[in-house]
Order: sequence, then C-alpha cells, then structure tokens
Amino acid sequence: MRAHEIRFSMLAACLGLLAYFPLAVATQAAPQPNILLVIADDWSYGHASVFNVPWIRTPAFDRVAREGVLFRNAFTSNPKCSPSRASILTGRNSWQLKEAMNHNSIFPPEFPVYPDILEQAGYFVGYTGKGWGPGEWRVGGRKRNPAGPEFNRYRLKPPYNGISVVDYARNFEDFLSKRPAGKPFCFWLGTHEPHRAYEEGSGVRAGKDPKLVLLPPYYPDADLIRRDILDYAVEVEWFDQHLERVLKKLEEIGELDNTLIVVTSDNGMPFPRVKGQIYEHAFHMPLAIRWGAVSPGGRVVDDFINFRDLAPTFLEAAGLTPPPSMTGRSFLDILKSAKSGWIDPSRNLMLVGKERHDLGRPNDWGYPVRAIRTPEWLYVRNYEPDRWPVGNPETGYRNCDDGPTKFFILRRFDRYYKLCFGKRPAEELYRVDQDPDCVNNLAYDPKFVDIKRQLRERMEQLLREEGDPRMLGNAAFFDTIEYMGSRDHAYDTWLKNQ
Repeated sequence: MRAHEIRFSMLAACLGLLAYFPLAVATQAAPQPNILLVIADDWSYGHASVFNVPWIRTPAFDRVAREGVLFRNAFTSNPKCSPSRASILTGRNSWQLKEAMNHNSIFPPEFPVYPDILEQAGYFVGYTGKGWGPGEWRVGGRKRNPAGPEFNRYRLKPPYNGISVVDYARNFEDFLSKRPAGKPFCFWLGTHEPHRAYEEGSGVRAGKDPKLVLLPPYYPDADLIRRDILDYAVEVEWFDQHLERVLKKLEEIGELDNTLIVVTSDNGMPFPRVKGQIYEHAFHMPLAIRWGAVSPGGRVVDDFINFRDLAPTFLEAAGLTPPPSMTGRSFLDILKSAKSGWIDPSRNLMLVGKERHDLGRPNDWGYPVRAIRTPEWLYVRNYEPDRWPVGNPETGYRNCDDGPTKFFILRRFDRYYKLCFGKRPAEELYRVDQDPDCVNNLAYDPKFVDIKRQLRERMEQLLREEGDPRMLGNAAFFDTIEYMGSRDHAYDTWLKNQ
C-alpha cells in the first residue's frame, strides 16, 4: 500500500464512522458538567487505530471518537509545547500572548485562564503530568501552574525507558478522592508521552512489524525510521492506556456521561519536518470529544476547530460567559448538534505561526513564520528566509528532537536532508487537500499567483485585526523575549552519532 492509499483509507475510515457508529442522542443536560482535558505531548493526527492505521492500537481514543465526536480539522496556532498549551488555557492565538508566543518563555500574568475561572465559579481544579510548559510561570506572580494545582504524588514502573514514572490515571483518582462533595471538577491530564526520548527497539519488542509503517515522502525508505516510529507508537499506546483507566474510573463513579472529555495533543510527533514546523503534520491535531449527557455521539465533524476555541467552549458549557480576553469562539453549538460533516460553514479557516524557538547561538534563532489554512490550501510566509528553521548546522539543529530518524537524515546531504533541515523559501503554497505531506511547493508556479496573493492578503488582514506585533511594525519584540530554558544544546549528541 502506497502513501496516497493510506491517506485514502484514513479518509474512508472517518467517513465510515457515520454508518458504523450508532447515533446516541442526549436526553438530559446537566447544568454544570465536569471538564476533563486529556492531552498528549507530541502526538500527530491520524496516528490512532480509528483511522485504520495498522501499526498502532488506541482503543480508548477510538471509544471517545465512537461514542462522541471525532473532529477531522482541529488545529493549534503554534506547533510547539508551551505556546500551544498557552493558547488552550487562555483562549487566544499565540501571537496575542506576548512572551508566551515563544517556546520556553514566561507565562504573562495578565491573561486569565479557564481553570482559574472555573475554580472561582465553584469547580474543583487540578492537573497531573505536564501542564503548561516548558517555561516559567512564577515570574509574573503566579503561585501555581496555569493548568491548576498539581496532583503528581503517585508513581509507577513503566515498561520501557523514556516513559515517565508518573501514574497519571492514579493521580486522577487521587484528585477525585479529594473533591468536596457536590462540586463539579475541572482536570488537566497531561502525559509526557509520546515526547522523546524513546527506548530504542521498544516497538519491535512489543510485537510491532516495521513493514506495516508507511513513511511520508519527506523521509527516505529506511527500516531504521520505521522502527523509530514504532517506538513512538508504543508511547502513544501508553497515553491511551491511561485514558482507558480514566474512562473506567468515571464509569465506576457514575460520572462518565456528565463529564465533557476532550482528548487531543499539543503538536505533531517529535520527528524531523513535523514538530515545530509550519506544515500540516505539525499543527493538525487529533481531537475527539465525548459528553454523553449532552452531545449526540457517533459523529465526524469537518468544521475547523482552533485550540483557542477550547477555553470559551468549556466556560460556556459550565454556564459562564468567557472574558473579553478570550478571542476564541465556543463550539458548544457543534457539540450539541446532531449533524455530521460541515455544520458551521464559517469555520473554514485557520491561522498558524511561530517565532523563535530557543535562545540558540548566532544565526540559530529559528524562523518567524505565519500561515493560513483553508480546506484546500496552505499558504506559508517565511519572514526571515535566511534563518535556519530547524537550527544552524554549526550549533546542532536545536529545534529538532534527538533520535534515530534525525541522525540518520543528518548524515545524508540529499533531498531528504533539504526537506527536513534546509532553509525555507520566502513563500510556500500547498494544495493541502491533495498534498497533506506538503512536499510540492506551488508558490512560484505562475498558475497560482492570484491564489497566493489572495491568501497572503487575507492572512495579513486577519493578523492585523488580531493585533499581531509582526503585522503592526513591532516584529523585533519577539527576539527580545527572554529565554527561560537550559542553554545546553544537541551538538555534542550529534557529534557522538557521526
């Protein structure tokens, strides 16, 4: 089976859900639901068994999709951990978040976050695993992680190295045991998986077959890369096992249907040309939502959902009015609808972008970029094409997680090296409905001059309306933001693998 065939099978699987899953129409709505966000760290869209992918099994995610709503077009506005999570918490696009636009910076104190708002309204709030981060939330005077009070007491022995010792599901049970009687809860369950590092060979030892993995066209045909992806799959399945335990616990206490359960990830998988890059596989996110008491299940929805839409949706579901600072738009109407496919025709556009990744060294600051995504097109504008998008080769390709795939491609000075680590042109244009791998740049084809211009003008108009400093003549601000993380970089590791 070739790459285009697996994409077709994924599409067919999604469409098939409409016939396969029973339509569960809600009969009674609870006034204030529990709100549970289950968020993976670096998990890509399409990497679940509900999409008929043969090298991974995710029965818990599949169940949420089957009994709830599977969203085929959910996006983060910035495909890096801390900016993406900040967008979820604040209901704002990342260029509206001052310092939080950059990875590993501070969390500005002036932006209200939905867990605090729900807590003030009487909710019992907490988180386990990875909340907002990496970065520094204390600088502005915050007393706790923006995701809420921490519940990380319980540990376990994981089956493979690289998997966190945090027992997420047990910590959720601990959180529930401390909840005052009668209070609804708001919980953030953030796993550290499938973030690298992985135990090399764990996927094969788990019984997975490398031959089942179909590689995207920006990778060479290599068994090593397939095995690396299987190691990643093991950690996605670990995430799913905790989700399964959480669903079971909610059933045991009789609160499954009155809990608004959102299952997603912060950005794409930690592989070259994916995580942190402005291509489809980086910012297109898995999203399934179950709310048995209110939301009719067994549906597949095409409407574009922005991560900044989550916070206002949570607040509206709780009967609260989102604050003016939240620029996202609630999609509670979609959750309550009994329809599939396109429900709200106005939800057909997405903006995405990033600025600097880490502090780096000279000429290693990452590339500032903005993009607009429609159902057919992805237009990308690189504002500093002389900057390295994945890191300066002389300082170790910092903006790409270390792993076998990275080091394998770094040894090759061919088209795959260029696709994964080379500098980007000033403009990129992809017919993303036909080329989701984003390898055929049409930006300099004369046939698409008008489309490119229209998309660029629309994107920049919307960014100006949203107050993006880069559009308002203050792009230099982003390069002045203090970097709060470690100054260590990957160059020594890279040298060891030569």
